[in-house]
Amino acid sequence: MRFAVCRTLLLGLWTIAGLALTSHAQQRLIPLEKLQSGLHYSGAEVQSLQTDEFANPGNIALDSGTKSWAKTDGKSNKSCQSCHGELVKMKGVSIRYPAIDKATGKLFNLEDRIRNCRVKNQKAAEWTFESDELVAMTLAVTSSSRGLPLQAQIDGAAKKHFENGQRLFMTRQGQMNLACTNCHDQHYGQKLYTDPLSQGQANGYPLYRIDWQRVASLERRLRFCYTGVKAEIPPWGHSDIRDISLYLMWRGQGLLVEAPAVRK
Repeated sequence: MRFAVCRTLLLGLWTIAGLALTSHAQQRLIPLEKLQSGLHYSGAEVQSLQTDEFANPGNIALDSGTKSWAKTDGKSNKSCQSCHGELVKMKGVSIRYPAIDKATGKLFNLEDRIRNCRVKNQKAAEWTFESDELVAMTLAVTSSSRGLPLQAQIDGAAKKHFENGQRLFMTRQGQMNLACTNCHDQHYGQKLYTDPLSQGQANGYPLYRIDWQRVASLERRLRFCYTGVKAEIPPWGHSDIRDISLYLMWRGQGLLVEAPAVRK
């Protein structure tokens, strides 16, 4: 009798926990009205550098990407502009990535879309992940949406990716036994060494990081976080990184694209 009661109680608790996790999949731990870009946690010098139209160090990569947009390449002898028109017509594109690619059913980030388009349509050599050319082109396309709010879609085929991304964000990993949420949901604003922790928002990427002396993708930043908690780093292009990115874009939905952004 006692065993039956305990079993019923445990089943009830498991059911409640399952419902809580299901509900949590559609909730943010930081309310929309409290969302803050990483720029908010940067020092005055970094903030000034980002807003300076001439001194912003991301402008070099932006200029390179803009030129690549109009440059013909590959066996097709086409440029991005040949099919898509001038770069300004890309306004609103970056804010919906990562997104499901209809042809493959995979979750693509913007870099994946560019790489795929370059090989499939331009018949050109594939750009490697985090190459200067790929990052610059991604920045150029993203900059066309500067000032627009993130609008990630998490329904339909994207749902399972979103749920996995959130699970990974909430899961403790590595020798440090830390989850993304421990720093960026629970302790943002508190100092880690000399700098305050940000909310870990993704609306600035790809962005210029002063400590790296270059424009870097969100994927590179996430891989760096794996290093920080001393966890095994997924290979470039891994689906887990895509899933976390989708969760981050949804988590920061409403924040404005800042490209070219600057961070310390």
